[in-house]
Amino acid sequence: MINKMICKANDSLIEVMKIINENAMGIAFVVDESNKLCGTVTDGDIRRALLKDIGLQDKVKNIILKEFTFGYITDSYESLQKRIDHRIKIIPLVNKQKEVVDFFEYKQNVYFPVAIPNLNGNEFKYLTDAFMSTWISSSGEYIERFENEFSKYSDCKYGVTCSNGTVAIHLALIALGISEGDEVIVPDLTFPATINTVLHSKATPVIVDVEENSWCIDPKEIEKAITPKTKAIIPVHIYGQSCDMSTIMKIATKYNLKVIEDCAEAHGAMYGGKKVGSFGDIGCFSFFGNKVITTGEGGMCVTNSVLLDEKMRVLRDHGMSKTKKYWHDVIGYNYRMTNLQAAIGLAQLERIEEIHKNRKEYEKNYKKLLPKDKFAFQQDIENRRRITWLVSVLLAKSIDREVYITKLKEKGIDVRPFFYPLSDMDIYKQYCKNKTPVTHKLSKVGLNLPTYESLKSMDEIRNILRDI
Repeated sequence: MINKMICKANDSLIEVMKIINENAMGIAFVVDESNKLCGTVTDGDIRRALLKDIGLQDKVKNIILKEFTFGYITDSYESLQKRIDHRIKIIPLVNKQKEVVDFFEYKQNVYFPVAIPNLNGNEFKYLTDAFMSTWISSSGEYIERFENEFSKYSDCKYGVTCSNGTVAIHLALIALGISEGDEVIVPDLTFPATINTVLHSKATPVIVDVEENSWCIDPKEIEKAITPKTKAIIPVHIYGQSCDMSTIMKIATKYNLKVIEDCAEAHGAMYGGKKVGSFGDIGCFSFFGNKVITTGEGGMCVTNSVLLDEKMRVLRDHGMSKTKKYWHDVIGYNYRMTNLQAAIGLAQLERIEEIHKNRKEYEKNYKKLLPKDKFAFQQDIENRRRITWLVSVLLAKSIDREVYITKLKEKGIDVRPFFYPLSDMDIYKQYCKNKTPVTHKLSKVGLNLPTYESLKSMDEIRNILRDI
């Protein structure tokens, strides 16, 4: 970790910003040509320098203070702790030669949220480029580049950016002509955005149960729920796991149903060697801050149909004609993404396989730590490539989940229980005609653990979990 906190005195501010972003500690230790400590610099120091018209290409040695706080590796814990205050949170530790060998950090209230976006690639570079171009609204080169690259990554021909993942599903439903009187089958175990979009489309959702092994919508329950009014299915690739898309598509073909894949939590997951989102008529993704890749808020519809692509673009842009400016052929929506968001998304996409690898490594660490008889991890199923969105586990009956969550939060670890069954909520229960025992079983014992791209905090989390 210490290697990720050191920069050279002749490094530019932009280079140091990348180092600070990567270590996620808010500070870098500046060393001279002989590797001796000559100062420290924080992200706040750099912000203040930029406000004074110091350029990003200026050298960091020009902004560091002559007096700064540091300690020797031989100093006592008590003496180091006295140097910590409301301004100084981290102190570099040096040897006799004044070379940085470690750091001291005192945390009274440690906090580990469930997910933190990592922006250590080209995010700042592309965002700055988009900003300087003055194309900061819903037009600009990054929107087209992000649409093209993400659709290609998802094994689809076309991509339509949206303002968030929820409107992506709504846009898909409207483009497919789903409306009042139509029924749309959805799983009971999902975030409410899935069912809300059906209701916003004035269609009727039909809630069904999920599979016990995958936690995804159960194809057998889909077929049981089909009526003459059924027009579409929304399979949700829950917590990074792919649905049984082969069986679902056979059912859709048999009954002439539309398929809208909810891929909000499964960027890059696969079934039978194909990416999720490429099986149905339209695949819908979210780029919210806790997703595999993020644009802050944002979404995308992917499809292999040129007709659906064109239709969604018109609907997304107020229903405006593509050939006659300010002429509106249909009632549309303002569901557009900004060029600034797309710039961040494109940079995130460039690193998506690295992100997957690092998140999977995080999951492996949990598997080594947590006892198998108490924690059952999400399954890897033949013919499906599951990705690690959040590390998801099922607790043994001997563990009281609410007590466990409380103890973790007291120690600063934010964990999330699985989604409540939609059918348990008063606003949705009328749309569930059959019991959903698997969903209820999973919902009661499921837990999402903090999952990051960086392993920097894993040691601290490991110690807390062991204590509990």
